[in-house]
Amino acid sequence: MIVTTDWLNENLEQAAIFDCRFNLADPAEGAALYEKSHIPGAYYAHLDHHLSGEKGQGGGRHPLPDMTVFQAFMESCGVSDDTPVVAYDDGVSMFAGRLWWLLSYAGHQNVFILDGGFSAWTEAGLPVTDEKPERRTGRLTLELQEDMAADAEEVASGSALLIDSRASERYLGETEPLDRVPGHIPGAINRFFGEAMEKGKWKPASEQKKRFAGIDRDKPIIVYCGSGVSATPNIIALKQAGFTNVKLYPGSYSDWSSDELRPIETERHDIFDK
Repeated sequence: MIVTTDWLNENLEQAAIFDCRFNLADPAEGAALYEKSHIPGAYYAHLDHHLSGEKGQGGGRHPLPDMTVFQAFMESCGVSDDTPVVAYDDGVSMFAGRLWWLLSYAGHQNVFILDGGFSAWTEAGLPVTDEKPERRTGRLTLELQEDMAADAEEVASGSALLIDSRASERYLGETEPLDRVPGHIPGAINRFFGEAMEKGKWKPASEQKKRFAGIDRDKPIIVYCGSGVSATPNIIALKQAGFTNVKLYPGSYSDWSSDELRPIETERHDIFDK
């Protein structure tokens, strides 16, 4: 799921590359950075425009896009069923992770994240450009992997272990800058997504296993965050650690907390309490 800068540099002509840099506080910043410089051949994938759908009463702050629209966008960038796809951001991996998850959810089996993102690429002295690639035509089969996503009803059922990927202070309800009420979904444990990496580089599988030590590998896991974006690195980390029954709650806490009838907790839980 992770490729190095060396690998990408050797496969620039074969891969479809997507620049996913984004700033939640300034939605225009990522596109501006792309316009200034990006990896040669990369297309820009905007979190709000390409990787999310229209906001409504439910679905959270970054609801899933219409997957046929997403399919068309991928095809316009030359993605076909056999095309290797590499996504990158500035190294935080949650925006690249969103594209990785969406394309995997669409049924594409050949999508990767660039380890270290654009920062690692430039630090390695590899080429950048401000030229945009021409639009292409791909043929991408849409085969939705429904078992990759969970809705609020499944989250509420108690059938799966819930992992909250947000920072501890948001999980505990000490602060909540974005959503209606602070706290977390009842019973969830907390594993901050940023701990999957160190200085922008992905930790090895052995370290990911330590992060999730004690979790029953046979138990279903549902991962969430604020809006279904920063949860994706934890999903990748769980897969690195050998877990297979892992789902994303796309609406995440922003969807859950939007309903006043749903319960909220601020008490810390951990796997060892289960």
